[in-house]
Amino acid sequence: MSSPLASARGRKLHRAIAPSVWRSVPVKIYAVGGAVRDELLGLPLKDRDYVVVGATPEEMVRLGYRPVGRDFPVFLHPETHEEYALARTERKSGRGYRGFQVHAAPDVTLEDDLARRDLTINAMARAPDGALIDPFGGAADIAARILRHVGPAFVEDPVRVLRVARFSARLGFDIAAETMALMRRMVDEGEVDHLVAERVWQELSAGLMSARPRWMFETLRACGALARIVPEVDRLFGVPQPAQHHPEIDTGDHVLRALDCAAGRDEPLEVRFAVLVHDLGKGLTPPQQWPRHVAHEARSVPLIEGLCERLRVPAACRELALIVARVHTNVHRALELKPATALKLLEQADSFRRPERLELVLRACECDARGRKGLERHPYPQAERVRRAAEAAAAVDAGAIAQATPDRAQIKDRVRQARIEAIRSALG
Repeated sequence: MSSPLASARGRKLHRAIAPSVWRSVPVKIYAVGGAVRDELLGLPLKDRDYVVVGATPEEMVRLGYRPVGRDFPVFLHPETHEEYALARTERKSGRGYRGFQVHAAPDVTLEDDLARRDLTINAMARAPDGALIDPFGGAADIAARILRHVGPAFVEDPVRVLRVARFSARLGFDIAAETMALMRRMVDEGEVDHLVAERVWQELSAGLMSARPRWMFETLRACGALARIVPEVDRLFGVPQPAQHHPEIDTGDHVLRALDCAAGRDEPLEVRFAVLVHDLGKGLTPPQQWPRHVAHEARSVPLIEGLCERLRVPAACRELALIVARVHTNVHRALELKPATALKLLEQADSFRRPERLELVLRACECDARGRKGLERHPYPQAERVRRAAEAAAAVDAGAIAQATPDRAQIKDRVRQARIEAIRSALG
C-alpha cells in the first residue's frame, strides 16, 4: 500500500524540480520528520517538510523556491508553500541551541541529515515512491512506544530536553534509560542554562496543551531540568498541605492533578497556565508553618510576575494567572461569602470590564478544586454562585445611579452599594 505522503499530488510536487535542470549530481526529495512520524502513528497530518539531497541554494532559487531560512537553507515551494530544506549536517561551536555551524552541500546524504535529528521517531523519511527510510529504528521505537535519541550529538542542543518532555506528554511514550541519562548529563553540565526564553515558552506551552501535561513536568523533574527552567514550580514538590483540604498532601502533586483536570476538560492555554502557577506562593512558606500556607495567594503574585517576565509569557496568560492566584481561595469559599466580599472578588477578577475573563477564572478554580485526590468529580457549585453574583451586579444601571446622584463624589459608593444589594438579593 502506498503512503499518503507519496500521493499523486506529492509526486507532482517532486516533478516540479525537473532533473534536467540540475547539474550532473542526482537530486532526490524526501518527506521527513513529523509527517512521517505521525503517519505511522495514525495521527492527522499537518505540515509536511521535505529534504532535498544533491542541490545548491542557487539552483533552488532559480527554480522559483523562496529562501526563508535564517540559520540554514530552507525554501518555500512556489505553489504549495511547503518547506524544502537542503540536506545538512551540524557541528557544535558554542553553548545553547544556536551554537552550531551548519554545512549544507550537494554531497550531504539523506542519512547524514537524519543523523543530526533528536529522536529516532523523528529521523525517518519517505521516498517519492512511498518507501520508508529508517536508518535508526524509529518505526520499531514507535511500536514499542519509546523515545530514544539518535546518537551522541543529542547532548549538543539543550532544546532537546524540552522536546523529549513534550513528546512524552503528547504521545504518552516512555523515555529510554540511556536517553534520560543524557538529559541528566545536559542538566549537570549546565547546557540547559543557556536556553533562550522564547524556546522555553514555545515548548512549555505546547506541553501544557498536550493530552498529558503532567508527563512533561514529571520528565523535566526526573532529569533535574525543572529546577533550572521553572524553579518556582519545582519548589512545590515536597511541600505539604493540610490533609483535610488536600488529601494528596504534596503541593506539586496537587498542581499536576489540577493540570490533569484542565487537560481532560480541554481548557485553553490561559487556563492551563493559571492552574500551573496558582499556588507558587506555597513554595515560599517557611517549613515551620507547614502544612498551613497563610497568605500564599499574595506571595504567588511576584513569583508569577517574575516567571512571566523571564519566559516572556503572553499577556493573556500572565493576566489570567495573576487573577486566579489572587482570588482562587475566595472562589472556593463562594458559598459562604458575604455580598460585599463577593463584590470585591468580582472587582479583583475584572468582571465588569472583562466579563468573559471571569468564566476562565472560574474554570481554572474548578480545575484547582478537582485537582485533589478522590475529589476529581466532586461537584463545584461555587462557580455557579459566582456567576449569579456577577450577573446580578452587572445588571445594576450605573449610569442611572450617576444621573440621580447630585454629588459626584458619592456616585462610586452608591453604585457599589447597589451592586452589593443586588448580589444579596440574587444569592438569598
